[in-house]
Order: sequence, then structure tokens, then C-alpha cells
Amino acid sequence: MFEQVKLKYNFNDLEPYIDELTMVTHYTKHHAAYTNNFNAAVEKAGLKGKSAEEILASLDQVNDEGLKTQLKNNGGGYYNHNLYFMTMAPKAKESPEGKLLEKITLTFGSFDSLKEKLTQAASTRFGSGWAWLSTDKQGNLKVTSSQNQDNPITETKGEWMPILGIDVWEHAYYLKYKNLRGDYIKEFFNVVDWQEVENLYNKV
Repeated sequence: MFEQVKLKYNFNDLEPYIDELTMVTHYTKHHAAYTNNFNAAVEKAGLKGKSAEEILASLDQVNDEGLKTQLKNNGGGYYNHNLYFMTMAPKAKESPEGKLLEKITLTFGSFDSLKEKLTQAASTRFGSGWAWLSTDKQGNLKVTSSQNQDNPITETKGEWMPILGIDVWEHAYYLKYKNLRGDYIKEFFNVVDWQEVENLYNKV
């Protein structure tokens, strides 16, 4: 059974950047619902024992279109939010180091340039969705955005794996920032745990 990632911080620890009420609602309501619905869909599809990554990368093998949609939407919601909550922390490491920083500099020119590209991807995503920093098994990097609860795993059948995601669904920021998505995106970088992003990069 898939479970929500255990938070390494309290709901109010990301303030003033992300408020406590948003965190409580986001984690205990939205994320919990995606997790429960994903588990139900996995059970129905007979996919128990497979990882979330395996399921999302091989949705084409599910013949029932309705069930495929449930797996895609709820599996994406489960996976995306696990990554989102995992890669945030109070007083976190403010910038990457080592191999990840080297690749960021090589690919984007600088760390600041990467943040600009992520900001643009998140800002210009129409409606609900995500902005991503992803890597492949060769260690390459790219910035993309996805609609709804899609992610690079579903879109590339597992070729690219996200290591950082910015949630731009309104429930991620509207209680504090209202319609000012840009303000939320700017402040989000204050709580990114680049040590965790490095760990994910090295793991892939």
C-alpha cells in the first residue's frame, strides 16, 4: 500500500513562505485523497507490488481507459505531492553543490538561470499543473511543465525522472497569495531543500 511521505517538519515550519493552513489542507486533504484513490485504483488494476514509478511509466499497458485515467490522475497526484513535500524544509540548504551544481552550470549557465527557467515554466503553465526539474540516467537535466497531475514519468514512459516540482495548482498557494502565483513561486525557493534534490539526482 502506498503511503504519504512522512514530513520532516511541522505544518507551520515553512512560514512565512507557505502558511500552516495551506500545509494542513494540502497534505491532510488533497494529498491524502490522491493517495487513497491511487491505492484503490492499483488494487482494481491488479498492480499491487509495482512501484509508483513503474505504474506511471507503463500506463499504456492498462486497457481499461477509465482505470488508466484513475491511475494517471491519482498516481500522479500521489507521486507529485510526495516529491513536493519531500523537497521542502525550513532553513534548508540554499543551493546545490557537487555533481548537480556542475550539471546545472553546464546545462543552464548558472544556478540563477535555472531558477529563472523554473519560474518561467511555473508562471506560464495555464491552469493547474506543475513545473519540473528532471534528470535521466545519464545525468542530463531539463526544465518542463505539465498539466494537471501529469509528470515527466508519464510523459516520457520513465525516461525522465523529476527531482524537483513546483505545484501551481491554486490549492498550493491561494489561501495566502490569492491570485498572485508569481509571489508564491518566488517565495517557494526559500524552502527548497537542495540537499534532498541532490540526493534524488545522485540516486537516479
